[in-house]
Amino acid sequence: MNAQAVVRLNFSSETQLHVVLQALKPETETSSTSRSKVGMTAEGQSLVLDFSAKDTSALRAAMNSYLRLIGVAINLHNLTE
Repeated sequence: MNAQAVVRLNFSSETQLHVVLQALKPETETSSTSRSKVGMTAEGQSLVLDFSAKDTSALRAAMNSYLRLIGVAINLHNLTE
């Protein structure tokens, strides 16, 4: 069974979006597992994450990991502003 999800996140500034893109770029270039893949594109001030996985458990794990990493990147960016 395949599982897919698309998540669109709107950011308050293009700078914040750029910070998140740079933080996530290494994660999308090399996958630590063969059970899921993530595509990432920027559209204006939005980040679009396209998740695909072999099953719903792998999809959930990938989504949780990326959303957690995004939260950390935003918090660090806000602390350094």
